[in-house]
Amino acid sequence: MKEKVFTRGFIRENPVLILMIGLCPIMACSTSLRDALGMGLATIFVLFCSNFSIALIRRIIPPQIRIPVFIVIISTFVTITDYTMHAYLPALYKSLGVFVPLIVVNCIILGRAEAFASKNSLIKAIFDGLGMGIGFLAAIGAIGLIREALGTGAITNPTALFFIPPFKIVLAGEGFSPAVMMILPPGAFLTIGFLIAGLRRLKGKTVV
Repeated sequence: MKEKVFTRGFIRENPVLILMIGLCPIMACSTSLRDALGMGLATIFVLFCSNFSIALIRRIIPPQIRIPVFIVIISTFVTITDYTMHAYLPALYKSLGVFVPLIVVNCIILGRAEAFASKNSLIKAIFDGLGMGIGFLAAIGAIGLIREALGTGAITNPTALFFIPPFKIVLAGEGFSPAVMMILPPGAFLTIGFLIAGLRRLKGKTVV
């Protein structure tokens, strides 16, 4: 049972490619692999910590004020993430901009708090937070990789996430003409659409 709770966020209930929630940071923060992974890791931290905290105190939260309580808990961990990133990863923080504090209103975070963490045990909530977070990280990472590779012909090595200066990995030669549209908003929609179609094909569903 715990394994099913943990793994369903990978593909079966992937928040981006199946449930299609939390798309705002996907559009804005997936123009490069580095930014995508940074946003994905930040989301995992907030999702895990908020699920843990809400499941821990769910029995003492009055039902009438549960949503404001959830938001306060989530905003606490978003603030920790925001300040930590600002202090130790300033380049990444500047690149992600306002979308770091906007994790507070990410539908994935509040949705899992309301639909799962507030109704299940602590252990299940932890597995759910980690599973959904990893699913989000995988989706935004794949989108960032595809968009940056096709849009620039190179990949920014995400070493900045580990306090090492980033560097470009060139994927194409002189004859390559980058599809600049891929690093613009339409490129995000196209990439998500193709990934959803591919995922449905793998799952044996008809793509409408």
